[in-house]
Amino acid sequence: MTTVNAIETRPVRPLFFSYLYPAMVGMLLMSVNILVDGIFVSRGVGATALAGVNIAVPIFSILLSISLWIGMGGATLFSISLGEGNRKRAHQIFTLSFIMMIGIVATIVVLLLMNLKEVAYIFGADHTTYPYVQQYLYIILLFGLFYTIENLLSIFIRNDGSPKLAMMGLITTSVLNIIFNYIFIFMLNYGVKGCALATALSTIIGMLVLFLHFFNPKSELKFVRHFFAFSDMKRIVTVGFPSFIVEASMAAIIILYNITFLHYLGSNGVTAYAMVNYIHAVLLTVFLGIGMALQPLVSYHHGARLTKRLVALLKIGVKTAVILGLLTAIIAMLFPSQLIGLFGNKSTAEVQLMAIQGFAQFAIGYIFLGVNMVFAEFFQSIEKIRLATIIMLLRSFILFIPVLLLLPQAFGTQAIWWTFPVVEGLTALLIAIFIGVRRKTLFGINF
Repeated sequence: MTTVNAIETRPVRPLFFSYLYPAMVGMLLMSVNILVDGIFVSRGVGATALAGVNIAVPIFSILLSISLWIGMGGATLFSISLGEGNRKRAHQIFTLSFIMMIGIVATIVVLLLMNLKEVAYIFGADHTTYPYVQQYLYIILLFGLFYTIENLLSIFIRNDGSPKLAMMGLITTSVLNIIFNYIFIFMLNYGVKGCALATALSTIIGMLVLFLHFFNPKSELKFVRHFFAFSDMKRIVTVGFPSFIVEASMAAIIILYNITFLHYLGSNGVTAYAMVNYIHAVLLTVFLGIGMALQPLVSYHHGARLTKRLVALLKIGVKTAVILGLLTAIIAMLFPSQLIGLFGNKSTAEVQLMAIQGFAQFAIGYIFLGVNMVFAEFFQSIEKIRLATIIMLLRSFILFIPVLLLLPQAFGTQAIWWTFPVVEGLTALLIAIFIGVRRKTLFGINF
């Protein structure tokens, strides 16, 4: 039985979970790389270095946003083409997506390297943190192309019916990142530079693992000579735009949070937020993993016009998101001190207490986050790009910016932590209202 036939005939629930576990593990390990960087820097270099690395972390969101923009846009069209039985077009979409991403990322990296100091201060650096921001940013940018290639390949490999290989590539990267961090920071005393080198080298090796997929005789990931079509390029950019918003907005959100905490609570507030944000980056990928599992299945079923199975996938995705959201919020609210404690004792008691109290309130947002991400990913996968884009803009800019500005002014500095749960809750409410009004007409059948 081929992969294509298995997708169409296998019961929906086991099919979904066969994609969910590798996707969640893969995305979780991707974010663990950033968390590991934070833990090693905090324990091996110090709190100021941790704040500096956190200020530089948006560079990952920028690079990932490009790879997701092109990767998710291209992979969605790739799976739809396979669902329609058009293998030739699927090969053309893959080739075009790969070439597009390399060109865009290379251009961005060169521009950022040419203006590194200005970029660091835009991210939120000051005279104290700048040396650490500069060291970390420089190395990550030099190797940034490999990071985006690994992300793009993992997306397409998952869409090509090999979610376990996509997971193995990211496992390799994660394990090696831990080993290299220990060697470079604790054994060689390279400091923040060592942390960045560990990330870069582990990413390159993980990328090489993913290239094994091209030796699979059943692989539909094939580079072809005649691939360029402006209409396909436009569709890739259009379909992938909601994924770009997810990651690009994360970079903007981190920068806005850093500026807000610096304004109200000084460098201690930035360091406390750095601790919370590292944990949040890991937990966020749990919910991104649900969307990553849904996308190839939904896109394929959309292309094959299997509407009932499509709606069944949405229901399973929403239920999974609700359960995981509640569990994540409860664990985070019950054990904030244990999670914050991962960053060691080099931070002052005041900073740790600030982070612990803040995270217990911040974590309420996970109850709503998963549902928002599932609906956005679902709409994107069936090419309802306007709906997916609206959801992402609501939770990232339209609601986030005014709530972040107003809450601390109205309720004091502690209310900065409330921004995430308030914004995600409002977004989920608006989605529920929309679905309630349109549920009988949105897909042509009741659901």
